[in-house]
Amino acid sequence: MLRKNWLLAAILWFVAAAVAIAAPPYKVLIVDGQNLHDWKGTTPVLKQILEETGLFQVDVATSPPKGADMSGFKPNFAAYHAVVSNYQGDPWPEETKQALVDYVKNGGGLVIFHFACAAFPDWKEYNEMIGLGGWGGRNEKWGPYVRWRDGKFVRDTSPGKAGGHGPMQPFQLVVRNAEHPITKGLPEKFMHVPDELYGWLRGPAENLTVLATAFAPKEKGGADEHEPILFTVNYGKGRVFQNALGHTAKELKSVAFIVTFQRGVEWAASGKVTQKLPDDFPTADEATVRP
Repeated sequence: MLRKNWLLAAILWFVAAAVAIAAPPYKVLIVDGQNLHDWKGTTPVLKQILEETGLFQVDVATSPPKGADMSGFKPNFAAYHAVVSNYQGDPWPEETKQALVDYVKNGGGLVIFHFACAAFPDWKEYNEMIGLGGWGGRNEKWGPYVRWRDGKFVRDTSPGKAGGHGPMQPFQLVVRNAEHPITKGLPEKFMHVPDELYGWLRGPAENLTVLATAFAPKEKGGADEHEPILFTVNYGKGRVFQNALGHTAKELKSVAFIVTFQRGVEWAASGKVTQKLPDDFPTADEATVRP
């Protein structure tokens, strides 16, 4: 009997060890349910992009639809290493808002995907967490623009709107911080497929590090400025990464998006990036896509 019990215990231990080895190291939650952009089309792709690395186990929390009762929407943020927001819509319950603030302050990772930068314009802590946002009535009262001028970043307090873009267009990203884990090892310049080139983002911009910009020419609906496209914010003990790329599922096939998103989520979850640069990463002159 003792021998049987010992064998059973050993088998169970080996099974548990095998499961532990096979499990991805990071748990990630994607939050969606409302968005003026096609969240139903992008969330499954975001999930796939993360899971294909083998680093992430991904769950999805979908809010009630616009105008519905939100009182029961209470994702357990604390159960995850990182939260990816694909949400822009009705305000969350105060309890849920405070839970996200506490989660990030205490060391959680938050990733703002594309139009999630337009969410919650009247939520002070959200604006602080994301650093720069747009739309939703935001203006100079929310904070400055952050501009790359004469080889450095400056805070532009000029009055004006927050958020805008010209027509879909291909554009080149330029790495402005080559030592950050997300961008370390990336080429200085790389192309992205035709997409919305976000401009005029503004906000508190505290503890903000711009990783990459893209020039938005006036003749294509831009401000003739180098606009922040990839950037991070340190909020309490937490790490926030914002990626402005990715209008629809089609644009998410861009390797420029895929790689920066994967690396950004790993950094938000852990503070480090272990992923190597893939062979199909775009050049300074040509974007690349995956099937």
